[in-house]
Amino acid sequence: MKISIITSYTEPEERMDPWKESIACYEKLADEVIILGKNFKKEFEFSDFGPMFDDGFNKASGDWVIKMDIDTMIHEKDFDLLYTLMKKYNDYPALSMRKFQFFSPFRFHTKSRMGMVLNKKSYKNVKFNGGGDGCDPTVNGVHINEKNVPRVKIPFWNYDSTFKTKEVISEDRARFARAWQRTFGDYGDRGGPDPEVAFDAWYKMVNERFSKHVFESSISDHPIFIQSKLKSLNESHFGFSLFGLNEKVKRSPLNYFDAIQERYLSEFKLFLNSYTKIDQFKVD
Repeated sequence: MKISIITSYTEPEERMDPWKESIACYEKLADEVIILGKNFKKEFEFSDFGPMFDDGFNKASGDWVIKMDIDTMIHEKDFDLLYTLMKKYNDYPALSMRKFQFFSPFRFHTKSRMGMVLNKKSYKNVKFNGGGDGCDPTVNGVHINEKNVPRVKIPFWNYDSTFKTKEVISEDRARFARAWQRTFGDYGDRGGPDPEVAFDAWYKMVNERFSKHVFESSISDHPIFIQSKLKSLNESHFGFSLFGLNEKVKRSPLNYFDAIQERYLSEFKLFLNSYTKIDQFKVD
């Protein structure tokens, strides 16, 4: 069984992505790593992502293809289990994994699941044209999601802006806000095209999300590939103190209840409402 990983980055040093650490993880996990987006245009539309990921999927030679964001990893302790589950579910188009979202190294929140572990050997016609932003994988027009493919107990470890400075985040959020407006006609919850306005909108969102970061971790719990970088965080990096937010957030009992419910009760609800039948992905 051969495994490929497709990922993308553009100017990762300038954007302060943990790209070296992520690539080290991918190279240990997979037989092939395909890097996309090196020449991706600065001012883009969200509709540009799908064709790029389609190209990467088509180029990949693995039996399974994992689509990874460059700030996301899989823990080395889960590699063997993932290989086993790929063999177990080799008739399905994908596996669904949950995201552990980290802002700082010491707390995380369990976000929604993503069906980004793709069975190319059995389903070669995957397209990245689904979901709200038009970038999620589909098979024969059916959106691959947490309800219609097997859910595995292996998380993605996501370091959302952890290593970035305020200046880098501001420029990045403004660039994505402009792309959202070009694609969908408004700025949504992204503020606006100006870096300061976009940063304020992002920081408001982070403030709300961080209240749900109730699950604790230590640096030694993280994937080995990222531990050294986490130890090197300084006050200019968002992940050091969340630009002061770490000390300001006061979590209520309701925050803990909501976070625990999302982590555990939501999985039970998915179990009750799932429909993992292979026939839905086949063409009549």
